[in-house]
Amino acid sequence: MSAGRIDVHHHVLPSVYQDARARLSDSPAIPGVDDVHWEIDEDLAVMDRHGIQAALASITAPGLAFATGDEAAKIARRVNEFLAGLVADHPTRYGAFALIPLPDVSAAIDEVEYALDSLGLDGIGLYTHYRGTYLGDPAFDRLFAVLDERQAVSFIHPVVPPATDQPTFGLPPSLYEFTFDTTRAAVNLAYSGTLDRHPDLQLVLSHAGGTVPYLAQRLTYASTITKAIGSRQPLDLLTSLGRLYYDTAMAANPHTLAGLTSFVETENILFGTDYPFMPESTTAESVAGVVDYFSHDTVHAVERLNALRLFPGLARRLERIPVE
Repeated sequence: MSAGRIDVHHHVLPSVYQDARARLSDSPAIPGVDDVHWEIDEDLAVMDRHGIQAALASITAPGLAFATGDEAAKIARRVNEFLAGLVADHPTRYGAFALIPLPDVSAAIDEVEYALDSLGLDGIGLYTHYRGTYLGDPAFDRLFAVLDERQAVSFIHPVVPPATDQPTFGLPPSLYEFTFDTTRAAVNLAYSGTLDRHPDLQLVLSHAGGTVPYLAQRLTYASTITKAIGSRQPLDLLTSLGRLYYDTAMAANPHTLAGLTSFVETENILFGTDYPFMPESTTAESVAGVVDYFSHDTVHAVERLNALRLFPGLARRLERIPVE
């Protein structure tokens, strides 16, 4: 583990989650995506082979979209207790983002408090929308006030867009629609005023922010296009989006990184792989892409130091062992 990389976009598939999904839904987790197997020993072996010292574990799409009410809250609690056990058993190899039962805001806030205060997890996992209600909707204001007050780190993962008539061209939505869904959520967070009202929010956007860096300047033109939207114009859209964090999962290539680094400071870029939903070969590509693109002075920050600053609990756990 010569580089001591920290992977902030790393998924786990605990049986408690898989069993609940199988019991409550006969739909594939992500349409068009092959079934993925996750097993902890192999996970650790892949991490070792690619110099990844620690990973921030999260549950990928569809989250809890298959469950409602008390059932969703119970599954979230069981999953979070599994994640806490994973971290307790491997404190220098894993951190975790809690699963919360949105769109029930009260239950979600209860789980945020339990996950952070009782279980000691490292942050909160969010999805771009919940049954068609996107992050930034007023329905979620109370939750974002709590996350802002606590300065909790939230990892935002895309899900399949809610439109049932959306053409797919026979392709999996994760191929390209995920990037647009991340953009939808980011735009709504900005134009709803959520980012302005809660300047201490610490949000990580998956996959280099989808298309956010590419579209950032264009996104400032809403009130130019129509004056009717002037009252919703963010105070400083580029600054608000620029203070978010962006991971390199499925984006560690010179084309995407050129756009990302032209928009955000290096200190806001975090290493990510999307393993195991992207195979080990893509982990290797992610490592090589980051190493090849960033200068010697900045690559270690992207791979490790930025995450240590953002996740102090993980940083304290990693102090137990040196990086070779």
